[in-house]
Amino acid sequence: MNFKPHNYQKYAVEYIKSHPVAAILLDMGLGKTVISLTAMADLLFDSFEVHKILVIGPLRVARDSWPMEVTKWEHLKHLTYAVAIGTPAERRAALERNADITIINRENVDWLVESGYFDFDMVVIDELSSFKNHTVKRFKALMKVRPKVNRIVGLTGTPSSNGLMDLWSEFRLLDMGERLGKFITRYREAFFMPDKRNSQMVFSYKPRLDAEEEIYRRISDITISMKCTDHLNMPELISSQCEVVLSDDERKQYEKLKSELVLTLSAGEITVSNAASLTNKLSQLSNGAIYDDEKNIIEIHSRKLDALEDIIESANGNPILVAYWFKHDLERIRKRFDVREIKTSKDITDWNAGKIPVALIHPASAGHGLNLQSGGSTLVWFGLTWSLELYQQTNARLWRQGQTAGTVVIQHIIAKGTIDERVLKALSKKELTQNALIDAVKAEV
Repeated sequence: MNFKPHNYQKYAVEYIKSHPVAAILLDMGLGKTVISLTAMADLLFDSFEVHKILVIGPLRVARDSWPMEVTKWEHLKHLTYAVAIGTPAERRAALERNADITIINRENVDWLVESGYFDFDMVVIDELSSFKNHTVKRFKALMKVRPKVNRIVGLTGTPSSNGLMDLWSEFRLLDMGERLGKFITRYREAFFMPDKRNSQMVFSYKPRLDAEEEIYRRISDITISMKCTDHLNMPELISSQCEVVLSDDERKQYEKLKSELVLTLSAGEITVSNAASLTNKLSQLSNGAIYDDEKNIIEIHSRKLDALEDIIESANGNPILVAYWFKHDLERIRKRFDVREIKTSKDITDWNAGKIPVALIHPASAGHGLNLQSGGSTLVWFGLTWSLELYQQTNARLWRQGQTAGTVVIQHIIAKGTIDERVLKALSKKELTQNALIDAVKAEV
């Protein structure tokens, strides 16, 4: 296929080529992979500024999306690539091919560095937001070899979905601390103040006045940000709710279990961890089942399963993508319907070919990068997530460039009068996960 770039894509390609350090914040569906590959090809074989490139991404994106894009476009056919995933032996074999571009999943970055195989002069990080935690191994490993890298590109559509604090580690990796400082403590002191706290312990921070404007000003010389609605004729996006109502007995079970959970928190300070535990249980109850202490599934109601059955029936054979969150949701849906979970490359191919009437997807494992827009235009959320990033990324599997349907429908099955309503409200307002979660629990208490 011949690449006929949009003007914004041409601009982004040139930006990467002219900036040795670049943060490319492209909204979902704008083609950040082909943009990056085009710039890489020019840097390798036009200006000869780089010789070996490492691409780091989520597992499925590394395995499927990047190789597919290299082979898809005519102007990239001359690039050689190797995918370093799988067993250590398979990874070593891929690295020893000395390809122009080596693609690795982010979980193996630590192994790559510690094994002594890192000899790349350019690094491209697909989903820069996955390096927002400076305490994890992948961040520390990449920081060790960062001085050896002449060029680095960070790609993401959601750089700070959980707040401005995330930006420090992402840009520390890109520019080695030049713009936001080398130490998280100094960054925090300069731009934030304590928010939720208990005595001397601070649980969360909030930005100081004008902090956001100053942070963005500091990173502006290496950052471009583009929204899909500014550059593409996107399909219409319709977001709707399918409400289910619990019976009196089911409501009593929900309220009883809720009150027992809330009682354990009512006397003390609500932290992120115990708020997450409480909302996790309430979300399970809303979906219709809960795990007991022995991990057995206790079914409380089947209202959401009934609603999903109605949605499937009303689709009249048109493909539906269903997002689930808890493992027991997956088991209960599988027990009732003929469905297939999207996990492998073949699953992706079959979905896009229209061979799967009802497909299941988990946002945490398939939220980033997968191109599923050819297989359908309806996404049903059986159970919601508090993560704004995962929510937006999962919706963007269908609502993106290349979607041939004129309308994409995102449908949420909501149990009326439960925690579902608070989660959806937080997501619709694009609230920060941590604050919205704690506020929701305080309302319950």
